[in-house]
Amino acid sequence: MSAAAVPLAPPAAPTRQARRARAAVAALFLTNGAVFFNIVPRYPQIKADLGVSNAVFGTALAGGPIGALLAGLLAGAVIRRFGSARVAAFGIVVTTITTMAVPFVPHWIAFGGALFAVGALDAVIDVAQNAHGLRVQRLYRRSILNSLHGVWSIGAVLGGLMGSAAAGLRLPLAVHLGISAALFSVVALVAYRFLLPGPEDAERLAEAQDAAAADGHPGAPPAGPARRRSFAAPAVRMLAALGVLAACGALVEDAGASWGAIYLSGDLRADAATAGLAVVAFQVAMTLGRLSGDRVVDRFGQRMVARAGGVLAAGGMGAALAVPSVATTLAGFALAGLGFATVVPAAMHAADELPGLPSGTGLSIVSWLLRGGFLLSPLLVGFVADLAGLRVGLLSAVLAGVVTVVLARVLMNRAPE
Repeated sequence: MSAAAVPLAPPAAPTRQARRARAAVAALFLTNGAVFFNIVPRYPQIKADLGVSNAVFGTALAGGPIGALLAGLLAGAVIRRFGSARVAAFGIVVTTITTMAVPFVPHWIAFGGALFAVGALDAVIDVAQNAHGLRVQRLYRRSILNSLHGVWSIGAVLGGLMGSAAAGLRLPLAVHLGISAALFSVVALVAYRFLLPGPEDAERLAEAQDAAAADGHPGAPPAGPARRRSFAAPAVRMLAALGVLAACGALVEDAGASWGAIYLSGDLRADAATAGLAVVAFQVAMTLGRLSGDRVVDRFGQRMVARAGGVLAAGGMGAALAVPSVATTLAGFALAGLGFATVVPAAMHAADELPGLPSGTGLSIVSWLLRGGFLLSPLLVGFVADLAGLRVGLLSAVLAGVVTVVLARVLMNRAPE
């Protein structure tokens, strides 16, 4: 298989409207990351207030990814109906209001229901903000999506710090989430004013017209709105490969978030503070990789960068598991985070450019498969760990790196100069 997407045109100076839209969509990414991670540091208090066991609390937490999976495939239709700008901005406002139900849930089932609603909303918002980010990227004629995902990571850290501070100050959960809702709702509504107007395909049609003009056919119209396209077998095969790439990214991210501290504290007997550095090393490396990834992708192309990242992640984690120590493990997780920094944004971009699919459908499906990876990854690693130990279970991250090297062929090569 080869990339079906047309390479980005050479970069040009962005207009004032494009710069404002980029800042606005970046604000939405930051807000989206911060809203949910405000709640995470309060989980111990919520669990204690509900008076439930770890197993019951974990069951309630599953409400989030289940809601995301059920709602994710509807995102394309919702965006085509209301537009990515409205869905992303006003969806964040609705999400912040939904989180305010958490302090008042009387039962763990109600808590799971609240997370179900948050997860469902987040799945649709995630596709919408990525779709709008790709609209802005077409105006820039160069990659910016990786930096937007980096801003999301910064938002997640910001939200976590806010939640931790609120917990440390013993701020009532209702007051804490009320402040969070008010703050981030205002940010989303202000950002909405500067997002791009018009139909979702406006920039894609303009790009096609520019290409026609460059070929000496300035009057040639584009083939027609993307919403009129129908499914084609090559597009479906490409979409399946891109979905597996996204799922590999989810598997590696979950390895860092869910299992790093457990592996360090269990197999390597690190203290609690040191064990917590696994996810820090992973997230910091991934954030740095995303913030710098756009320039690297523009220079070398998505395919080469993804393959190099797969090698880096597989080699780093493989070496860390082969020579187990605290230092090598932290280095391995950092290399995995750096290696997979651009994989998910690249898969989303390629899916959104696939011909033969209705507008927004490719992005919705890849996002849905990504969330499916987050749901299945803990089950897979946990099952293998119970059979053969967590050290063997973490080989899944090495396997994900190898699969990425193979499937990166569906991504775009470097654009011709």
